[in-house]
Amino acid sequence: MKTELRNISKLAIVVLALTVAFTTTALANGGEKEKPAATQLKFIGNVQNQPVFELNLINIDDEYTVTFRDETGNVLFKDIFKGAAGSTKKFLLKSDGFSDVNLNVVITSKKTNTSEIYTINSNQIAVEETVISKIK
Repeated sequence: MKTELRNISKLAIVVLALTVAFTTTALANGGEKEKPAATQLKFIGNVQNQPVFELNLINIDDEYTVTFRDETGNVLFKDIFKGAAGSTKKFLLKSDGFSDVNLNVVITSKKTNTSEIYTINSNQIAVEETVISKIK
């Protein structure tokens, strides 16, 4: 009886050891971690009917190239500047036909040789409302 109990406990230990040794973690995304964003681009308003965008540099001191392109690939604006982490840069896009246009903004980091691409979709909608009220 004691021999059977020892054999079963040895077998259980071997099975447990093999299970732990050959178990791998299966990651849903293939094991690749997404890099944190180095920049953040946002629309902050209009100045004289021209859109203003703000670029926030989140975590890297680097030299950046910012390129605004229209949907056909024409370069509307290109700038190269050095920026420190936590700094911001504002862009005023002077364009007569900015309404109903899709723009791509490519921000390239020189140090890490990576690019972040933003898409700007602008639609103007005219809303007319007519209200009829009965006075008496």
